[in-house]
Amino acid sequence: MALIQTVNLKKTYSLGNVDVPVLRGVNLSVNPGEFVAILGASGSGKSTLLHLLGGLDVPDPTDFTLTFDARPIGKMKASELDRYRRSDVGFVFQFYHLLPELNVLQNVTIAAMTRWGWAFGAHRSEVEQRATDLLKSFGLGERLRHRPVELSGGERQRVAIARALINQPRLILADEPTGNLDRKTGAGIIDILLERRKIEGRTLIVVTHDPELAAKADRTVRIVSGVIE
Repeated sequence: MALIQTVNLKKTYSLGNVDVPVLRGVNLSVNPGEFVAILGASGSGKSTLLHLLGGLDVPDPTDFTLTFDARPIGKMKASELDRYRRSDVGFVFQFYHLLPELNVLQNVTIAAMTRWGWAFGAHRSEVEQRATDLLKSFGLGERLRHRPVELSGGERQRVAIARALINQPRLILADEPTGNLDRKTGAGIIDILLERRKIEGRTLIVVTHDPELAAKADRTVRIVSGVIE
């Protein structure tokens, strides 16, 4: 059974009085543990698709299917969608989105705080140890108390990956994770993503322009004019 599946998924944005269709009926099925790379020109709808898969945006209210482990993401209540985003999905973005006022360790553990809410105190020591172990495995053991402004781009992205993994999600969604990095640093980020996927058996969906990253995927799909070829 597919972990995540879409049938006839559509998304239209309104710009003033003009409707702009971005996704025109996407059909996609991704199996547990699979690594899928999504390719396409700028504006083709790659990031929009990723946001819909992760519950960050909602599809057009047409006849569609959008499920995670057979649960209907597109029809979840707000509280269910919050739970899905916190527990089942880890996000990695091109521009890191780290909180500048928090140090490295805090930027990772805050994702667990949003998951556990008022019960976080009972899990704090476990979460902080897992975050420390992740960061050490990424070569950031000496940077735990540093703030994002003190880090290089590659270090910030490693922190962002640790944050995405802290809640042990079944699905990792990465939007151009190497797009803001030089070639050598980007290659290191790719290695980290693939190593963690292998260790923990996560499903990985990556939007990318990087042919080296796409070549390492189990499968690549290409979006053209809002549909998958």
